[in-house]
Amino acid sequence: MFIMNTYATFLLPKESWQASEELRMFLNHHKSISKIILFGENEVTELSEKTVVIESKSLTDIADLHKALQEVETKFAFLLTKPTTISFGTFAIERFLNLAQSTNSPLLYSDYFEKTDDNILPHPVIDYQVGSLRDDFDFGALLCINVWFAKSIFQADPLDFKYAALYYLRLKLSQKGEILRIPENLYQTQTIDTRKSGQKIFDYVNPKNREVQIEMEQAVTLHLKDINAFLKPHFSEINLEHHNFSKTASVIIPVRNRVKTIEDAVRSVFQQITNFEFNCIVIDNFSTDGTTEKLKALSAEFKNLIHIIPTTTDLGIGGCWNTGVHSAECGMFAIQLDSDDIYASENTLQKIVDVFLKEKCAMVVGTYQLVNFDLEVFPPGIIDHKEWTPENGANNALRINGLGAPRAFYTPLLRQINIPNVSYGEDYAVGLAISRDYKIGRIYDNLYLCRRWDDNSDAALDVNLMNRHNLYKDRIRTFEVLARINKNTLNL
Repeated sequence: MFIMNTYATFLLPKESWQASEELRMFLNHHKSISKIILFGENEVTELSEKTVVIESKSLTDIADLHKALQEVETKFAFLLTKPTTISFGTFAIERFLNLAQSTNSPLLYSDYFEKTDDNILPHPVIDYQVGSLRDDFDFGALLCINVWFAKSIFQADPLDFKYAALYYLRLKLSQKGEILRIPENLYQTQTIDTRKSGQKIFDYVNPKNREVQIEMEQAVTLHLKDINAFLKPHFSEINLEHHNFSKTASVIIPVRNRVKTIEDAVRSVFQQITNFEFNCIVIDNFSTDGTTEKLKALSAEFKNLIHIIPTTTDLGIGGCWNTGVHSAECGMFAIQLDSDDIYASENTLQKIVDVFLKEKCAMVVGTYQLVNFDLEVFPPGIIDHKEWTPENGANNALRINGLGAPRAFYTPLLRQINIPNVSYGEDYAVGLAISRDYKIGRIYDNLYLCRRWDDNSDAALDVNLMNRHNLYKDRIRTFEVLARINKNTLNL
């Protein structure tokens, strides 16, 4: 049955109110908007009878968000989460409110149109799921919140977040019911952040954002405890005895059509100085650009270069990894090197193996430096993932979008888990699975030069491909959250 006479409050930054006369007129005259609440620090003109102004720096501060919600008298509220211009499609407000009332969802969001220069393009977002724990999940600019649920959350949890209020709110709302995406373009915004996707994905490791990241970690930790997915730091150790490996370590390089870079990668392997034997296993996934011929020539130069061409044509990067790891030539530790990257020094392999032997961990993750094709450093430079802690890393790993590089694995365990046969997120999936039961060792010395260039898998993605990647990583997190809930339930 269609729901009539549903009213809502609209909360938005003062900058957006001031910037758009069209928006002011729309909200002032819309029959379903009973109150307009402006937040921010700027002076405001063009007020109306509907308008209330609250002084706040941002609604990411939990005190300011709570203050704003106390001004809301309706069951539902729209929240414009960032300063932007926004305009609405015909009956868009009614569509939100009807679904909010009929589904009793704690939070709704929708696809939208995005204006860039002279173009107006659709901007689809992705469905929310149990594993949508990234603090940068893209809801678009507009949220429709069930205020009754929101007020009950803040009354019960008087926290002191300065940056994580909205993140914490939506995690708690997800415990009240299903967060729903409306797959319809219900509004239009003007683009604010024009950086490429390949630059934005590193925001969370920027040292300037460290205080923000600490709060985000606290918020997700509380959420995982609430849903019984929190892991205490109790780890199993790997057994380094009684294994019959001819080599201590193997560098695994999946490759397809990297004739420009594969030689650099291979030579960086054989420049390593170690006190153990190692080899390099390259899985050449039917290259057609001369990579195969280049590897044949390198095999003649380096006796420990194992050049494998798979027997099937359905392999992604993960499938190539499985081929290398399950080969008879693979060593006790399988160490990552992408086909367009190189090791930063001649000591990389030794440092990684030393951590395995000392800490008896099942996986080791290092630190890398972003460089361009010519190996020139560019911002943000060093990516060290220092948000990881031995005590809470396995939990915080569900919030961030990757674990770092280079990655190395204890081969017997990796042969049991296996890597998903995909070409994005495969390393993250196996890292989460390992962290459920085993310690992950960390190295904060720069071990690896990661080339960012036009042929990278995530250098600059359009919105559809970025959504596909994020949807898959969220699904990985969903699998892992459910596995952890099951583990904790069985251990009761």
